[in-house]
Amino acid sequence: MHDVPPFRKLLVANRGEIALRVIRACRELGIVPVAIYSEADRDALHVQAAAEAYCVGPAPSAQSYLRGDVILEVAKQAGVDAIHPGYGFLSENPTFARAVTNAGIAFVGPPPSAMEAMGDKVTARRAMEAAGVPVVPGTTDPIQDPAEALVTAEQVGVPLMIKASAGGGGKGMRRVDDPADLPGAIRAAQSEARNSFGDDRVYIEKFIENPRHVEVQILSDTHGNHLHLFERDCSVQRRNQKLVEETPCPVLDDATRDRMTSVATKAAAAVDYVGAGTVEFLLSPDGDFFFLEMNTRLQVEHPITELTTGIDLVHAQIRIAAGEAIDVRQEDIVPTGHAIEVRLCAEDPTENFRPSPGRVDDYRVPEGPWVRMDAALYPGYEVPIHYDPMIGKLIVWGRDRAAAIGRMKRALGELVLTGLTTNVGFFLAVLDHAPFREGVYDTGYIGRFWGTELTVPEGDDVETAVLVAAIAAKLAEEDAARNTAPAGGSDAGGWKMAGRLRTLGRS
Repeated sequence: MHDVPPFRKLLVANRGEIALRVIRACRELGIVPVAIYSEADRDALHVQAAAEAYCVGPAPSAQSYLRGDVILEVAKQAGVDAIHPGYGFLSENPTFARAVTNAGIAFVGPPPSAMEAMGDKVTARRAMEAAGVPVVPGTTDPIQDPAEALVTAEQVGVPLMIKASAGGGGKGMRRVDDPADLPGAIRAAQSEARNSFGDDRVYIEKFIENPRHVEVQILSDTHGNHLHLFERDCSVQRRNQKLVEETPCPVLDDATRDRMTSVATKAAAAVDYVGAGTVEFLLSPDGDFFFLEMNTRLQVEHPITELTTGIDLVHAQIRIAAGEAIDVRQEDIVPTGHAIEVRLCAEDPTENFRPSPGRVDDYRVPEGPWVRMDAALYPGYEVPIHYDPMIGKLIVWGRDRAAAIGRMKRALGELVLTGLTTNVGFFLAVLDHAPFREGVYDTGYIGRFWGTELTVPEGDDVETAVLVAAIAAKLAEEDAARNTAPAGGSDAGGWKMAGRLRTLGRS
C-alpha cells in the first residue's frame, strides 16, 4: 500500500489522449498534474483536465511541443518535480532528458545513455550482439565501401535492406533484389539519410520475407530488476504505421515466447534500462526471430498489455522514476485472455488514408464489459490539422481471441463519432477478413489485400455493414447481458443505432 504520492507535481510534455492518460494516472496517485498546450490546443480536453496549463507556442510542433527549452522553463515556473514525455515529440530525445535531470527534475523515462544506445541502430546492433540477442544477418558497422557491401550481399544473400543508422519512419531505407543495384541504392540511401537526419551512415540487413512484427513489453527499475510483460503482435500496419495490435501473438508457441521474452530482458539489462520500453522483433515464418529495435518509451499500444496483465504501466513508470522498486515478481505476471487495440484516426481509407481533420459533431463512447476508449474528444472539439491524425484508441479484452474480435466489432458498432471521416469501417473490414480472423497475417498484410479483398463500403453500404456487424456481435457476446435488439434503432443495452451510422462513412 502506497500512502505517499511518488511526486508532488508532474508536468505532462505531450497532448491529446496520452496526455489525458497520464493526467488521470496523476490524479489517481495524488499528484498535481500540469499540462502544456499549443495555441491550436487551447480548448483540448487534456488542458481542461489538468490542474494547471501553460501555452508553449504556436500550432506547429517545432514551435511548441518540440521546444524542450520552453517546456523546461514552464516546468521550473510551475514548480514541478517530474516530467512525463508521453510518446512521440520529446519522449526519446536524450538531450531533453538530460536537460530535465540536470535541472533537478525527474524524467519519467529511461536514462539518456539508454536512449542514445538504442536510438542509433548501428550502436544498438552492437549492443544486442554483445548481449547475445539475435540480430538480422548483415553488417554491424556502417558501410564505407560499395565493394564491402557486395561481399556482404554474397554472404547473406538477397533481398537486402539498406537502412540509415539514425533512421526512422521509412526514410533512408532501400530494398535491393539484385547485387548489381547495391552501389546506387547505397548512395541514394545515404543521400536521403543525410537530408533527413544529418547523418549519412547506412548499414545492410538481410530482408526477412513475410515477417510478423512482435514486440515484448519491458519494465525495469533502478534496483536492477528487468521484467517482461509478455508480447504484442503489431503486424497489421500500413507503411510501417501500426493499425491493429493484439496480445498474445496468435502464432507464437510457448517455447519461442520464452526465448523471445528472455532475450528482451537481456537487451534491457545490456543498456541499464529504466522504466517502460519495448524490445521489437521480426518473427520469420519459420519461427526464427531477430532484434529490430528498442523503443525507449511508452508505446501507443500499451493498453492491451494492461488489460491482460492487470498492471498499470503509467503508474509503474511514475513510481520507478521516483526510485521505487517494481513491486511484482516475474513469476507473478500471468496474462489472461486476449486483448485487441485499433488506432482510430481522422482519415479517409477510401482516399488513400488522407487525413481528414474537422469538428466533432456528436461523440459517445462504446460501453459494456471490458471495453476501453482512450481518447481526448468531445462534441464541438475541432481536431487540429497540425498533428498526427490518430484521435484515439479503442481497446477490448475477451477470454479468447474469438471473443475479443466479437467484442471489438460490437464496440465499433456502438461508437458515435460524427462530423469526421474515420477509419472505423476499415477496421470492420479487417475484423471480418478470413486471414486476420485465422491469425495468418504479416507486415505485408494491408499492402497485399487492401483495395482487393479488403475494402470499405461507401454510403448506405457502410451503414448497413455497421448495423449488421454491431447487432450480430452484440448478440454473440457471451459475457454481456443477452438483449435481443431488433434492427430498428431501438435502445437495447443502453445504445441506439438510429441516427449514428454515418460514423463509419463520409459524414
